[in-house]
Amino acid sequence: MQTILFLLLLFLIVIFSVLLFYKNKHSRVDKLNQGECPTCKAKRRVFFDENTRTTFKDEVISAKVLKNHGCSGVNEIEYTCKICGLKEVYPQSSNSNCSM
Repeated sequence: MQTILFLLLLFLIVIFSVLLFYKNKHSRVDKLNQGECPTCKAKRRVFFDENTRTTFKDEVISAKVLKNHGCSGVNEIEYTCKICGLKEVYPQSSNSNCSM
């Protein structure tokens, strides 16, 4: 009986740990997509020139597509922070409409 309870408790701990890992991973990707570095907390800066009425943006995060696996495949995107030098690669599903 103690073994069954121990295994059940261990199973629940593993399941919740995996769920917490995926939640943290998705929150990091969301921050990177919004232009904020998750490690140094630097955000994009926006400047407005009143003379020409132009908005300038200084991006902190640069995104580069490493591999594009076609219409129904996954794109691998590398995010790089210009301030702290963070480099992370995340796969993201492509939302392109490919028709023949």
